[in-house]
Amino acid sequence: MIDDFAKNTLHGRLRRDRQALLWKLDGLSEYDARRPLTATGTNLLGLVKHVASVEARYFGEVFDRPSPEPLPRWQDHDGGDLWAAEDETRDQIVGFYRRTWDHADATIGELPLDAPGHVPWWPEPSPNTNLFTVLVHVLGETNRHAGHADILREGVDGRTGMRPEHEQRIDEEARAAYRAKIERAARSAVAIKD
Repeated sequence: MIDDFAKNTLHGRLRRDRQALLWKLDGLSEYDARRPLTATGTNLLGLVKHVASVEARYFGEVFDRPSPEPLPRWQDHDGGDLWAAEDETRDQIVGFYRRTWDHADATIGELPLDAPGHVPWWPEPSPNTNLFTVLVHVLGETNRHAGHADILREGVDGRTGMRPEHEQRIDEEARAAYRAKIERAARSAVAIKD
């Protein structure tokens, strides 16, 4: 009973966070979806591509259910899953992510939480694991990168939030006043310590 509850809860959260990550691409130009938004090159479409690769590996190779999508060997990882090449379209990357969901969802649905898996890129003594641990790990990765995407998107056009139904119209004046209030508090805290 608790296994079904845990599996359904974790899987539901993973589905929610997948949608949140994809939503961050809505309405963006091709350039804004791809351009580096941090000093290390982090970009919105690259986050989607990366999380798709993460799911493909963890819910595929780890449980001997290889992804139907072509993936380079994990040993050959070169960071290419963190950005979109010129010949990759947004539709291709989003499609890859959605097909990966289907494959991952089948793995999650068909295996019990204690199903054994092997993560060869995890160091000893941890490579032997189970579906529960992998589900928690991938949920954490997806949630982390959805948070990155939220911050990046705010920097592009000010849009924030987790789902479109919760998005509110941007009130620039209220936002500026709130930011100024935080800035004053930060400066005041430093002045008190000096």
